Amino acid sequence: MLEKFERIKLGHFPTPIEHLKNITKYFDGPNIFIKRDDCTGLATGGNKTRKLEFLIPDAIKNKAELVVTVGAIQSNHARQTAAACSLMGIKCLIILERRLKDPPDIYMKSGNVFLNKLFGADIMICPDNQDFIKYSEKVIEDLKLKGTNVYFIPGGGSNSIGALGYVECLNE
Repeated sequence: MLEKFERIKLGHFPTPIEHLKNITKYFDGPNIFIKRDDCTGLATGGNKTRKLEFLIPDAIKNKAELVVTVGAIQSNHARQTAAACSLMGIKCLIILERRLKDPPDIYMKSGNVFLNKLFGADIMICPDNQDFIKYSEKVIEDLKLKGTNVYFIPGGGSNSIGALGYVECLNE
């Protein structure tokens, strides 16, 4: 069924399934397992790779000049989107929301923020006095008014196309 959807390979699949013997023992059974989607490989791994394998080809099919996504300052989804766009030669804009009051400077510049920049993504941070959703919508609207063909990926890649990644996970 998934064959009718365009997909690109971004991750290392299938990811392993690991038995959590200590938790199983603690609860005195049943056997508990975890799917290790931290082992997907794209930009240090994460489960969003699954979604991006379907979202990025959709952006390409729609002739996107720019992929825009949103998330918190240290968003793993944003990091993986920036990496996927970099691999495919697509410009990426990440709109970030500051969810911590007075975060330290290191938090605002290191980790995923640093990697986003390393992957070539442009970053905008929503001003503290503005509604994040309205701000993001306005940025996207302004880009479109300037003639940019924008492909929007919601936070976490959570839409019907992104969900195909988890259908594939069930197939594993």
